[in-house]
Amino acid sequence: MADLYGHTPRGPMGVLRAARWSLQGLRAAWLHESSFRLEVCLFLVLGPLGWYLGGTGVERVLLIGSCLLVMAMELMNSSMEAVVERFGNERHELVGRAKDMGSAAVFMLMMNVVLVWAVLLLPRWL
Repeated sequence: MADLYGHTPRGPMGVLRAARWSLQGLRAAWLHESSFRLEVCLFLVLGPLGWYLGGTGVERVLLIGSCLLVMAMELMNSSMEAVVERFGNERHELVGRAKDMGSAAVFMLMMNVVLVWAVLLLPRWL
C-alpha cells in the first residue's frame, strides 16, 4: 500500500517516525509475547557466541543472522495472530491453519539456525 508520500523521499523525520514505530513494535512483542522474550534471551547468548566462533565476517553474519531471522519471523507470526484475534477468538479452521503455518515458519527458521551452526562449527570440532 502506498503511503502519503508516494515515491518522494520521506526525509529524516520520516525515518525517525519509522524507527519509533519499530521500537514500539519491539516493546509490544517483549511485553506480550513470551516466545519472543525467550528468543531474545537465547540471542543474548548466541549472538556474542556467534561473533566469537565465526572465523570470518561471512561466518559471523550467518551465525548471528540466522538467529535474527527467527526473531523477525516471530514478530511476523505474532502480528498475524494479533490481527486474527482482533476479529474474535471463536474456533475456525482457517484461523487455526494460519496460526499453525505461522508457527511452522518460526520452526523452520529455528531448524535453519541448527543447520547453519552445525555446518559451520561441527567440522572444526570433529
